[in-house]
Amino acid sequence: MRRWRTLDGVVPFLVALVTVTTASAQTLPKGKLEGKPASAGKTDVAEEGFQTAAERDAKANDASEVSVSAGGLVASGNSKQLAFTGSSTVRLRRADHQFSAAAAVNFARAATKEAPGLNTTVSNQQGKIRYDYFLSEKWSLFLQTSARRDRFQGLDLRLNVDPGVAHYFVQDQGLRLWVELGYDYQYDIRTDEAIETARAAGKPVSRTDSRHSARAFAGYESKVNKAVTFATGLEYLQSVEHTNGYRLNWESAVTSSIGGNFSTATTLSVRYDNDPLPGIQKTDVLTSFNLVYTLL
Repeated sequence: MRRWRTLDGVVPFLVALVTVTTASAQTLPKGKLEGKPASAGKTDVAEEGFQTAAERDAKANDASEVSVSAGGLVASGNSKQLAFTGSSTVRLRRADHQFSAAAAVNFARAATKEAPGLNTTVSNQQGKIRYDYFLSEKWSLFLQTSARRDRFQGLDLRLNVDPGVAHYFVQDQGLRLWVELGYDYQYDIRTDEAIETARAAGKPVSRTDSRHSARAFAGYESKVNKAVTFATGLEYLQSVEHTNGYRLNWESAVTSSIGGNFSTATTLSVRYDNDPLPGIQKTDVLTSFNLVYTLL
């Protein structure tokens, strides 16, 4: 249940995590580009200004994007490492309607001379779906749902439902700046191991738990040059029931085209939970180098 020890053993070996669509996850980042990695990202909204639907080009922002990724690492000798990651993303935009989905699996095991048996150090599965309805060039309503299973966070299931509104301050082919405001409902089903750890620490917890929070997100994407883009996003969740129950999630990525449909992305993810389960670290940091292939 020691998250830092887990991350230190596997972070250098995670590769091939998709960075095509925006995220919001935990381990699926909201600040990443939704278009082809070598482009400036998706064009959900075009010119600024509040216009009626009839005044806008209904097909100007239509898009169909599909991306898949898989990778891993095997090491032997003084130390043994086995890591695997796989993910896929989809984005469909038709006029004022947009649908996006993403899924990812991460797994790793490690062993040393002192501990010869392979021990699992990373084990999580996650997925997200989102629907956006664009009211104008600058405003949209959205509903997104994500699910995550993470052994080292003590979760058999973490379900988040997030309705909200997004406002785009800047939206063009080289720069995008926007904010989101809304509500977050979180429902957790905890592992037996997490329950036993909490009981041993003198802080018993129930099998399930729910949180109601206010949610704020800010995102920024910039096309540095023809081949390089930078994206970042910061999410803040504040419990409306407990003042000390707040969380911060930060994602950042630099993406570079390497030819054709291939690109590379270096990402940094920081997750902070001010009120975690007993025995769980408050902060997780994940750095990865990714190989991305875009089908459409």
